[in-house]
Amino acid sequence: MTRPVAVIGAGPFGLSTAAHLRARGIPVRVFGDPMVSWRDHMPEGMILKSTPAASSLDCPQPGHTLADYCDAAGISRLVTDEDVIPVETFIAYGEWFQQKLLPDLERVRVVSVDRVAVRATGGGFELKLDSGELFTARAVVVATGLSGLAHLPAELAAAAADGPSLTGPVSHSSQHHDLGRFAGRELIVVGAGQSALETAALAAEAGARVRVVARGRGRVAFGAPPWEQPRLRPESPFGRAWSLWALSYYPHPYHRLPEATRHYLVRRVLGPLGAWWLRERFEAHVQVQDVERVVSAEVCDGSPVLTVRTHGGRTERLAADHVIAATGYRVALAAMDFLGHGLRTRLATSRGTPKLGAGCVSSVPGLYFTGLPAASSYGPVMRFVCGTEFASPYLAKHLAAAHG
Repeated sequence: MTRPVAVIGAGPFGLSTAAHLRARGIPVRVFGDPMVSWRDHMPEGMILKSTPAASSLDCPQPGHTLADYCDAAGISRLVTDEDVIPVETFIAYGEWFQQKLLPDLERVRVVSVDRVAVRATGGGFELKLDSGELFTARAVVVATGLSGLAHLPAELAAAAADGPSLTGPVSHSSQHHDLGRFAGRELIVVGAGQSALETAALAAEAGARVRVVARGRGRVAFGAPPWEQPRLRPESPFGRAWSLWALSYYPHPYHRLPEATRHYLVRRVLGPLGAWWLRERFEAHVQVQDVERVVSAEVCDGSPVLTVRTHGGRTERLAADHVIAATGYRVALAAMDFLGHGLRTRLATSRGTPKLGAGCVSSVPGLYFTGLPAASSYGPVMRFVCGTEFASPYLAKHLAAAHG
């Protein structure tokens, strides 16, 4: 019997990759709870920053775009750059995509993945599921999304000795589904990206008194609405700009850039910027405090207090009932604890992220990474849903050739 390929994760990259592998006739077992990160770790009432054109999961078969889902669900089509996408609609779209193309998805957790001896089985990987099942896969695709990768800066960690939590003084934005819990309370949100600004706006609309602490880059910024985008620059899923166009459609040349350049671009391109449609809601309800940096955080009488350095060089203390760190995500192999110790020690890494070769394969033959862990190898587009258009067929083609 032909051993299957195991796809770990059932978010956009996992579902899209599995659909491409299955279309090539490759046996696939897909593990995970479909769209769980979007359902459990995004705030209620959130709207996607991406446009409809950049929000479809890629697959070889026609008829599975976001617009196709809208038609099937009998709701207004989301197609223009001015159409906004409620997170609930996007979650329902992902679940519809899974039910149509991968109805046998297994809602179980992969407990461990280890390399098996070549002599004994011809190579491959042994996977253990939380159901107790053991099986061997010829290849493994890690598509676990943002799970376990929430980043809490060191200067905030002192106020969260046991880690960020809903009930503690400091939490991470990924831990909040219902921001109504902060009604009537003082809230500080640290960050200047879409996650920070939308979290702040939603909390304020739910009755909280909210202040955003934006570090290092001056006032928070918002993108231009579609009708103000420059017309003489090429279109991309992220707006009209030559750099965005190149990073969106040319991941192969990006992969050939020097390592330091790739890491720099992942950090700086598509950096903190609020969506154009959020600006009015945000400015009506949220205060902003620009600081050079957050120096430290401590807990006084059960409440968090931030020490910040202003752009004028002064030190100030900011108190609140709770602090939300909307400080993004960092790839960390330690968070992928289902990968056996032997596998993790064999993986070549660059600044903590796996070094990936052609087809998004790691230094361990047969072990692939897609989505955020692939961003330092193939560019910022791998952080977004539209990255499935490049990554999924590319990975599937390489895997089919190497392990078909």
